[in-house]
Amino acid sequence: MHEFGIALEILKTCREAAAEFRGARISKVRIAVGELTAIEPDLLDSAWEAAIADQPEEGSKLEIEFRPAHQFCPECQAEKPRSEGSWMRLCPDCGMPLMIDGGDELDVLQLEILKEDEDE
Repeated sequence: MHEFGIALEILKTCREAAAEFRGARISKVRIAVGELTAIEPDLLDSAWEAAIADQPEEGSKLEIEFRPAHQFCPECQAEKPRSEGSWMRLCPDCGMPLMIDGGDELDVLQLEILKEDEDE
């Protein structure tokens, strides 16, 4: 399950960002995960829970925003709908090759931390 390695990298990135605030701990992380990343959001959420178990971040929340990929025809200048999990190579209207836009995101969007003297 490569999601565990990804969860560890997210945790590492967030720890580095939170380190500049002495005595602060991570309370919530919001990330974007694209459809084409081959990351299962549910597995990533479970991996996050395993990564923070018995750590100072235990109890912190991981919020995942799923970002779908879109097919676009540059000739028709239009997005072409598709069934979930299916892809078309050619535009059904003009026959030109379709482009794929988005869906490759894996970004930390927001990090919330609590200082030692703050209550949740």
